[in-house]
Amino acid sequence: MNSRKIASLSLVVIILATMLAACSSAGTAAPTAAPETRPFVIASDASFPPMEYVDESKAIVGFDVDMMNAIAAAMGFKVEYKNTAWDGIFAGLEGAAYDAILSAVTITDERKEKYDFSDPYVNAGQIVVVRAEETAITGDKSLSGKVVGAQIGTTGAFAVQKIAGATLKEYDSIDLALLDLLNKNVDAVVVDTPVAANYVLASENFKGKLKTVGASFTEEYYGVVARKGDPTGFLPKFNEGLKKIKADGTYDKIYAKWIGASPAK
Repeated sequence: MNSRKIASLSLVVIILATMLAACSSAGTAAPTAAPETRPFVIASDASFPPMEYVDESKAIVGFDVDMMNAIAAAMGFKVEYKNTAWDGIFAGLEGAAYDAILSAVTITDERKEKYDFSDPYVNAGQIVVVRAEETAITGDKSLSGKVVGAQIGTTGAFAVQKIAGATLKEYDSIDLALLDLLNKNVDAVVVDTPVAANYVLASENFKGKLKTVGASFTEEYYGVVARKGDPTGFLPKFNEGLKKIKADGTYDKIYAKWIGASPAK
């Protein structure tokens, strides 16, 4: 056999061996490992206590954080918080810098035209604040015949004007109204629920001296915000988890810790 035939035969053998090896490896290749599930990235402007703020240890804490952590635990997913200034938070969402915004965002018709919202998770409407020892005033229905303080030009002041028999006393700032309440110059103060909670539960000047009574009596709901179409599928998971933690009592405990009054049912 001449050298040219030997070379040709050798080449055929090499090609056949290569093909057999390729078929063998294709048949026995290990399956591709499933990628790890990434956390949902949640943006929050952590400057609005008691909903979200940065504590002394530089951690983001508050009602929203406790609620989201409880929902994540109930649903078996992970979250990562991204502290984001309010003036750029919606632009970041539109640019897919994060999956959702959780930052005491009020659900409005105007916003719903541009974004998708979760189910409402807090009614942040108006609530009544009274002195800690007060027993006669139990909510907005008890304000007829009372002098009620509110910040001038706010929805709190407008709400008091609608209460039959209540006398409105307006102030330049809500802390002045609360100081007048402590000094017994007004019978109650009406203010946004989260603002009331921050002053009543956390303020050095008012903690233990004031309390909220009743539930929010106007409607201004907060929701989680996602891009139109919710491309990462976060909102259904949030909504289902919210139902779970409301059903097992976790939500009520978080509400009592950060806001104080019982949530409206």
